[in-house]
Amino acid sequence: MSQWESLRERVLACKGCELAATRTNVVFGVGNPQAKVLLIGEGPGEQEDLRGEPFVGRAGQLLDKMLLAAGFSRESNVYIANMVKCRPPGNRDPNPQEVAACIGYLREQTKLIAPRYIVCLGRVAAQAIIDPGFKVTQQHGQFIQKAGIWLMGTYHPAALLRNPNNKPDGFDDFCKLRDRLAAEAD
Repeated sequence: MSQWESLRERVLACKGCELAATRTNVVFGVGNPQAKVLLIGEGPGEQEDLRGEPFVGRAGQLLDKMLLAAGFSRESNVYIANMVKCRPPGNRDPNPQEVAACIGYLREQTKLIAPRYIVCLGRVAAQAIIDPGFKVTQQHGQFIQKAGIWLMGTYHPAALLRNPNNKPDGFDDFCKLRDRLAAEAD
């Protein structure tokens, strides 16, 4: 069994926090595990919990459209995961204990994927991974490097559904990512 499959099996069997008791499915992640880009959200919502795949509801449909328009696809050149693998009840933000219980799995995924870029989708992920004081409205689309990986925070697709005026900025962030990858390939 590969390291990836071993990790997947451990995550699917996890009972490390109270979220395990209320989940329908563990949401391990989806995409190309050899991708240069890892997208990280905060946690699964209702549709994700039902299907066992991240970003499949309305926010996921918007994310897919933006990714496709910028030259990305969850099937080929990105991997999508969440900080927590089980749905917090009522789609609330995961609490610090839940994140602490689950973040090791995300770290293992990140190590195995070895992405060149990590894009944090929304405030919760950006504050946990980039900087506790991260402000999406002010810092979205800015790249910083940590441990050889470029990190960028952007709007969560659900936030863009609530505030469509930010969609152009959110899309522009993915275009910046595309342009940086293209420049590296030259």
